[in-house]
Amino acid sequence: MSLQIKHLNKKYKKPVFTDLNLELVPQTIYGLLGRNGVGKSTLLNIISNRIFANSGEVLLDGQIVKNNDLALSQIFLMSEDNLYPQSTKVKDLWKMSASFYGQFDWDLAQDFAQQFDLDTSKKLRSLSTGYRTIAKMLTALCVPCEYIFLDEPILGLDAANRETFYQALLKAYAHQPRTFVIATHIIEEIEQILEKAIILNHGRIISQGDVEEITASVKLVQGPKAAVTALVSDQQILESKEFGNMMTVYVHNLTAKKIPSEIEIKNVDLQTCFIRLTKGEEVNES
Repeated sequence: MSLQIKHLNKKYKKPVFTDLNLELVPQTIYGLLGRNGVGKSTLLNIISNRIFANSGEVLLDGQIVKNNDLALSQIFLMSEDNLYPQSTKVKDLWKMSASFYGQFDWDLAQDFAQQFDLDTSKKLRSLSTGYRTIAKMLTALCVPCEYIFLDEPILGLDAANRETFYQALLKAYAHQPRTFVIATHIIEEIEQILEKAIILNHGRIISQGDVEEITASVKLVQGPKAAVTALVSDQQILESKEFGNMMTVYVHNLTAKKIPSEIEIKNVDLQTCFIRLTKGEEVNES
């Protein structure tokens, strides 16, 4: 079942999205990428029915998600919001999730709890920020929903636990293939686990597709200033720097057919691509 977002509009004092359209396909790991304040959390909250759009629709398998309990039972959002009573024990949080969603992968949850050294008998309020994140993240990995949205899931995690999280997500995906959407502005560590990416900037999707396709759209061009200037004169330049008589330029969708021998063309990683495509002033989400 695919999840479609059609003609979504949302504004507070200023527009967050204007006519946003998107389709998520089953059994795929996505990165939802954007700088702080571009609306990643707002979009996920709309999809999961926590807040409402001004107009537009979210459809799951052709059915409107808004106030649709059957559709919402296939959607799970892990976010920074503390939706559970802080007196709740981790194991009781999992029981609540099992009751609401009908199932819960207890074996996988216990396995992950051991990997993270998480005491499931502890109450949420007694956990550190990092371990509260781990408790909520393990809940997300073990519910039976077809669409799992993770909003900044590595908040408060140290390097070792972040690595364990990536391994746990891949294990959960292999155990039960579903669609995972990881919303983050920290990209370098997660690139290796993403199949597709969606890049948001100023209320619109500026790039989406396979990670390899997105990164291939941005090239680093460097060489003598005169030669580089001539090559990219009719290209979409994202950023340029000069070092004496040398020049470095990031180009979007390079179309030059003949590359002079003194010029070097390099591929870039997803983080570099993201930074150049979204370069500019950040906005505040309100």
